[in-house]
Amino acid sequence: MCSRPEGAVRGRQMTVTTVPRYDPDRIAERGGHAVVVGASMAGLVATRVLVDRFETVTLVERDSLPEDAVARPGTPQARHIHVMQTAGQATLEDLFSGYGEELIGAGALVIDLASDLAVYEEGDFLADGPTRIPMYCASRPLFERITRRRVATLDRVTIRDGCQFVDYLVDDGTAVEGVIVRTGGGEREIEAELVVDATGRTSRTPAWLERHGYPSPTTDEVYIDLTYSTAVLERPAESRRSFFLMPNPPRTRGCGTFPIEHGRRLLTLVGVHGDRPPTDPEGFVEYAASLPIPDIERLLEEHALVSEEIAHYRFPANRRRRYEDLERFPAGLIVVGDAIASFNPIYGQGMSVAALEALQLHHALATERSDEVALGFFERAADVVDDAWRLAVGSDFQFQRTTGPKPFGTDLVNLYVARLNRKAQTDGRLAEAFNRVVTMENRPTSLFRPAIAWRVLTPGS
Repeated sequence: MCSRPEGAVRGRQMTVTTVPRYDPDRIAERGGHAVVVGASMAGLVATRVLVDRFETVTLVERDSLPEDAVARPGTPQARHIHVMQTAGQATLEDLFSGYGEELIGAGALVIDLASDLAVYEEGDFLADGPTRIPMYCASRPLFERITRRRVATLDRVTIRDGCQFVDYLVDDGTAVEGVIVRTGGGEREIEAELVVDATGRTSRTPAWLERHGYPSPTTDEVYIDLTYSTAVLERPAESRRSFFLMPNPPRTRGCGTFPIEHGRRLLTLVGVHGDRPPTDPEGFVEYAASLPIPDIERLLEEHALVSEEIAHYRFPANRRRRYEDLERFPAGLIVVGDAIASFNPIYGQGMSVAALEALQLHHALATERSDEVALGFFERAADVVDDAWRLAVGSDFQFQRTTGPKPFGTDLVNLYVARLNRKAQTDGRLAEAFNRVVTMENRPTSLFRPAIAWRVLTPGS
């Protein structure tokens, strides 16, 4: 059983510039077996860092894992837009040398966030930034396929798909010693020194903790009632132009569109607080025409839908399970990714948060005693989650109908950021400062540095 050391304190919030980089030489000893449950991006990158510490790692996944870059049942959100923020790009490149080159070789594109992405905030587009900010653009299934392929090539890793998690194996209730899984041949036990739960929002670990006499983490939920509808459009080979328009009170509608592989583009229409983007082509076009910019309707006029099928996805609430506040936790078990926290997906943080959490798992494995790895990791993971959570739910609280725990100072911060974005419509340096926070390169507090605050608060345009 893990117990929190006396006097343990929380660290500072983390972004790609403040988390120490991956160092494969930090872990000198290797031994034992680890199991990861769930082949999500969080599960894949967790598997990657576990290889440095364990002699063998088994990744189990309920779905059949496709060879091609196609959405699978366990990731219903995969058919919608996904972006890889700077934090995710840098971390994946450290974990998998040549990752970006392989991704591009498979059809992904690189756009310049500073000039190719038109961000509409506070009634107009933000100015182009003065410095290039490269961003990978691809479908979520392609990101997963490349990551999964790199994990599969690692020595000592076994991937078992079509393998349903049933329960944890326990000794006397103080430690997890593996998992019970169900395959076509029935149930079997897989013993392990460490089990990683990467099963996402549907994680059963909180209920399991209660059944075994452990405190379950408190859960924060911030309700935004978001709905996505996404169409796939044809895209000329040279087209890189992308658009991002956030719902902004009183307007409950928004959109995002990015180029992806195979000469296509994803166009996602967004609605919050009961505004539901349609799933029929005619209604989809009408919804796009209601947005305050004509560019999206024009895209639909100029480029044909690849098919008439329009994907639909609903996200009721941001959810955060505060494992970092637990005083006791069973040894041999760790929770990662959306099973800890899942954010309003319009902000594109999920894959990058998962990558940074894997980096923190790497550091926890290198520094913590084996019986204290879980609580040490949860402390580190909370440092990653904090900024992403504040950014997502803080923005969601622009709407009075948003409910749930509101971070302290949210209303004042929202007023400041709204003014910053209005100024950023003519000030490229402010636009860049905002973009580098959104991409998780810099902390949100960087927007309050004197040089930035002066540009924001100085009267006039």
